[in-house]
Amino acid sequence: MQSMYYIGLDVHKKTISYCVKEGSGRIHAEGTIPATRCDLDLWMKTLPKPWTAAMEATIFTGWIYDHLLPHAAALKVAHPLMLRAIAAAKKKNDRIDANKIADCLRCDFLPECYMASTQIRERRRTLRYRSLLVRQLIQMKNKIAVLLMEAGVTYNKQKLHKVGYFRELLATNRDMDEGLRSLLGLCREMVVRLGKTESALVRSLERDPLLRERIERLMTIPAVGPITALTWALEVGEVGRFSSIKKAISYCGLCSAEKSSGDTVQRTPLSKQRNKHLQTMLIEAAKLAPRNSPALAMLYDREKQKSNANRATLAVARKIVTYLVAVDRRQKDFLVVENENRSAA
Repeated sequence: MQSMYYIGLDVHKKTISYCVKEGSGRIHAEGTIPATRCDLDLWMKTLPKPWTAAMEATIFTGWIYDHLLPHAAALKVAHPLMLRAIAAAKKKNDRIDANKIADCLRCDFLPECYMASTQIRERRRTLRYRSLLVRQLIQMKNKIAVLLMEAGVTYNKQKLHKVGYFRELLATNRDMDEGLRSLLGLCREMVVRLGKTESALVRSLERDPLLRERIERLMTIPAVGPITALTWALEVGEVGRFSSIKKAISYCGLCSAEKSSGDTVQRTPLSKQRNKHLQTMLIEAAKLAPRNSPALAMLYDREKQKSNANRATLAVARKIVTYLVAVDRRQKDFLVVENENRSAA
């Protein structure tokens, strides 16, 4: 029976530090290689087999994970915050970090985190790029308003970004000089271009065969639109990785952190250990949800009477997460129980 070799990888932009250990803990090899696919191929040819590897989750982890996975007996990605707590030390460098990751993997102490499939990560990258375009679109619209206010130009705030009104404003207003008109024209051109690109990206994701059926199913929930459904599907990946609704809510950053010692229990504000993309999207969806769902409107009013509007919004967001998990797990369309009872009666 062949013994397993355990490899710890400390990944950086230009280099990868590695440490290869036997099951007994003896170091078989260690060193540094350039972070390129060609160098990884040459390095893998020198490794004893079978081998399993682990690395910390970073911005560079994705492509390295995909490149090594077909050749490894197993490949794991460690949670950076938990790994830092386990492997904290006075002295720290790349060689020591790789050594400690190998030890955590060998002793089964590695705080493993979820790694989505390559297809999901590619589409997630597209959706996050769409979020960047939306932020830039809002910045350009705000810049148009700022330029007009700097020049003392009176305008209708509700109609400013409509094509006909904006064109008429540029043509008829005498308070603008040619330089200002030129800048406003450039800003408007950027707004149109960004809007078209953002819409095209969303359409391409909605029509994607990998996502289309799942997105249509999630959108049967009254408060869930295409962006919320896409964000949930691509950021969560496999809903089965959540063993309970509470863990899904925690992952979305919709609950506070807890600090307890002895008989003292302290609840802090919303935890920073969350998926920020999901948190933002769910809170935005929760603000609009009472308009589209009577049940969520009742929940919002009830929670608002107990506390305040912000806590009511969080309660609605948590309920939306409950709906999303249920629909995803059952793989069936959302069904309103009240309507079903009425039809049966």
